Amino acid sequence: MITIKELLHRYQSEDLNPHKHINELLDGIRHGFQESKDPAWISVASDQKMSEQFSYLESLVKEKGIAQLPLYGIPFAIKDNIDALGWETTAACPDFVFEPKKNATVVQKLIEAGAILIGKTNLDQFATGLVGTRSPYGAVPNTFDPTYVSGGSSSGSASVVARGLVCFSLGTDTAGSGRIPAAFNNIVGTKPTPGLVSTEGVFPACKSIDCVSIMTLTAADADIVLDVMKSTELDRAKEAQFHPSPKQVSSFRKPTRIGIPISCQFLDNGQYQKAFAKAIENAKGLDVEFIPVDIDPFVKAGKLLYDGPWVAERFAVTEDFLKSNPDSFDSSVKQIIQSGASYTAAQGFRAIYQLKELEIEAKKSWAKCDIILVPSAPNHPTLEDLKKHPIIKNSELGMYTNYVNLMRLCAVAVPAGFTEAGMPFGITLIAQEGFDNALLKLAAQWQILFGLPLGKSHTKATLAELTISANDKDSMEIAVVGAHLKGMPLHSQLTERHARLIKVCKSAKSYRLFALPNTTPPKPGLVKAKSNGAAIDLEVYAMPASEVGSFLGLIPAPLGLGNIELDDGSWVKGFICEPYAIEGAKDISDLGGWRAYIHQLGDR
Repeated sequence: MITIKELLHRYQSEDLNPHKHINELLDGIRHGFQESKDPAWISVASDQKMSEQFSYLESLVKEKGIAQLPLYGIPFAIKDNIDALGWETTAACPDFVFEPKKNATVVQKLIEAGAILIGKTNLDQFATGLVGTRSPYGAVPNTFDPTYVSGGSSSGSASVVARGLVCFSLGTDTAGSGRIPAAFNNIVGTKPTPGLVSTEGVFPACKSIDCVSIMTLTAADADIVLDVMKSTELDRAKEAQFHPSPKQVSSFRKPTRIGIPISCQFLDNGQYQKAFAKAIENAKGLDVEFIPVDIDPFVKAGKLLYDGPWVAERFAVTEDFLKSNPDSFDSSVKQIIQSGASYTAAQGFRAIYQLKELEIEAKKSWAKCDIILVPSAPNHPTLEDLKKHPIIKNSELGMYTNYVNLMRLCAVAVPAGFTEAGMPFGITLIAQEGFDNALLKLAAQWQILFGLPLGKSHTKATLAELTISANDKDSMEIAVVGAHLKGMPLHSQLTERHARLIKVCKSAKSYRLFALPNTTPPKPGLVKAKSNGAAIDLEVYAMPASEVGSFLGLIPAPLGLGNIELDDGSWVKGFICEPYAIEGAKDISDLGGWRAYIHQLGDR
């Protein structure tokens, strides 16, 4: 079980390399897919596909450098209603298969960021369902107990993350299809504000409100992936977009006000109600203020999604195929989609008016709070429950998820403990449009506070893995010239503090480099030259500000951190030496850097 942040850290420290790690991962996945018929997968990468992807990754490294690839060598999967060039798209309907002419926009962005596509995952057919069983490729079992539903429609995407087969996966989320399976499998499910992430190349369920969702082990990992996937103005200019680009807000006020529903309806034997109460009690350790709010307008809006004309959108995109291939559909999916044919335009407009009225009512709740916290689902049905009531049990699951896209909200489903039966229980944090990054930061704080194991494992993430990565103002760029260079004896002091290589370059031509005597391990001293300066090789790392203090404590005299000018005229903090220490030291400036000097010593 490994997070994106931890895998990147291992790659940088050279404990692992992408080729070896991913090929070993694929061996296990292929065995499960081919021998055990793992229903989470619809297709898995062939040797040829992997070879092509590794070749492309190598070209990216040559062009941009590893530091500019935020998902370098990270394995991921996508739900099989999302297009990938060279892969068939099935939407979990074998008779519907087609070969896309290009990658979906989000897939292209991920691959350009260095990610490696491992396979395409199973789903409730045509993304119609919240249970994960409506697929001719098989029902995806819950990772904790196969007698319970996995949740859907992004069932396979949740399963492969929860089992540690990939670091992240993409699903889609119209009514909760990313959040419900995340909650049922003890992982994080992120549903962005509609319009924040492109849906170009995604076969639609309800095109006007669909979102691409992200499934990860941690909110911090979701933050990395979302940052890569966000639509640019260029994307929007090329694509037909239903939504305006939401303005992003990075943080909530302090203390953050969390709305707790005045009343929540649970549809089980009381285990979910107890788990929700316990989660709220535990969450009091956050720097937040709890406010009681009425979520009745939200729940009423959610009922419009399936009990109203929005289901006609599902009919609109599959109408021709349904007429020509009526026997190709799962029976429950067919029943739902066919119901969309009966709605009139007048009913559609009335529903839009009703939604607007409910949004006005909902503003009263938003005036009181910044976030609304709800259970991700009202219960967790078993396969036997579903067999007896296939439509009703599916419909119940959307009670706290159906309204989110209709009302242009963002949401993150977060693990919140386990029921008395040992099954995962999850909550969902919901905010108004544009608060995606702020919401993920709160979700990260939630995970730090709760300290739960990751997915279906006993592994717990470190604080560094759970913390949202430092942005530019939260980190310090540090230039190293000697024993901290990659491959040198003290490089681990950087990797232990999650410093990230920014670039390899030279200093301005105004420095001299000396081999200091009597230092262990051997170290150089960089000194500003009054004249006859040289450009010295160095590496620049971004270190989280929270780690800089402990790093400074490791630097012995006569060395210290000062300001160094780079060859492009910019300045960064970096290792410099007190001038007195160079008396009697060997000037090695003409070699151009410490690595060349060490290499020269080795040749003697």
